[in-house]
Amino acid sequence: MSHPLPWQPGAGPQGEGPGAGGPGVAGPAELPVDGAEPAGPAVALWRVALRRFFTNPWAVGGLLVLLFFIGVAVAAPWIAPHPPEKIDLLNVDAPPSPDHPLGTDGIGRDILSRLIYGSRVSLVVGFAVAAGTMLLGSLVGALAGYFGGWVDTVLMRLIDVMLSFPSLFLNILVLAIFGSDFKYLISILVLTSWMGVARLVRGQFLQLREMQYVEAARAIGTPAWEIIVHHLLRNATAPLIVNATLMIGGAILAESALSFLGLGVQPPQTSWGQMLNNAQEYMLTNPMLAVYPGACIFLTVLAVNFVGDGIRDALDPRQKERIGRGMRLAARAAVAFGRRHAGELEVRGGEAR
Repeated sequence: MSHPLPWQPGAGPQGEGPGAGGPGVAGPAELPVDGAEPAGPAVALWRVALRRFFTNPWAVGGLLVLLFFIGVAVAAPWIAPHPPEKIDLLNVDAPPSPDHPLGTDGIGRDILSRLIYGSRVSLVVGFAVAAGTMLLGSLVGALAGYFGGWVDTVLMRLIDVMLSFPSLFLNILVLAIFGSDFKYLISILVLTSWMGVARLVRGQFLQLREMQYVEAARAIGTPAWEIIVHHLLRNATAPLIVNATLMIGGAILAESALSFLGLGVQPPQTSWGQMLNNAQEYMLTNPMLAVYPGACIFLTVLAVNFVGDGIRDALDPRQKERIGRGMRLAARAAVAFGRRHAGELEVRGGEAR
């Protein structure tokens, strides 16, 4: 008769029970991990993070608003009532009507159509700048944090030099010299925004490169680039994802500011910042020309920030502990409040008697 091996289920001291610890004791493979799923540690952590994210009403609301604007930008050719550059001289500065649901601007262009097409420019700039910033900043930060020494010194001094320049004036200077082409707008925003990401990645690498699994990878001769990409960068993705979401909102605001100054996209293209710039002349006669694009910028950036905060809370392993501590403190406060008022009622009842 064959007996189960020590690490197999049912291999307790008496050959009973569900695990290696005897009757009723779970073995190492069956020990429940807090918040984990049976599908494996990595999959379980992502499932827990998704569950935390979708139980956050602010994050879900921000995601829905952001998806709405993305859907509007993608479907712009089909849902816009008019081409954004079309001029209707018979309806200049007209009020809302069935043909122009939000009215027209000072030269007869449909406001709703310009808002819909403007979402394309603002969102493309936001996501493109965030992607470029994360790529460049992660590369510089990874090299500085992993190799250290003179590489770290040179790259950190480069970051200090870049941070010493006022980014807004540098953006204005470059766009005034090279023009307001779309590629120059995205490039200069990336080149003036990557330093914070590089510092974040460098700090994560300085901590992670001393871990035992990195030392083991070095000992078996794993190439440096493979350690950086497969071991270190993958373990630093959580703060990078949060930073990328917040970077989208910052890029949208930067593009709106440059377009407001007349240095962003140029006609016949349109963006929300350009619409704000055009609305300056009509602030007293038709202030809604500025309210519509301003509200779109506000809602989009607010939604992105809510999504970023939700991702940060979902990926934070201490979030559940903080929630539990907060609930315990609230329960203790409620019990203390009840005891105090119960004592006051007893005293008042004794005085009445």
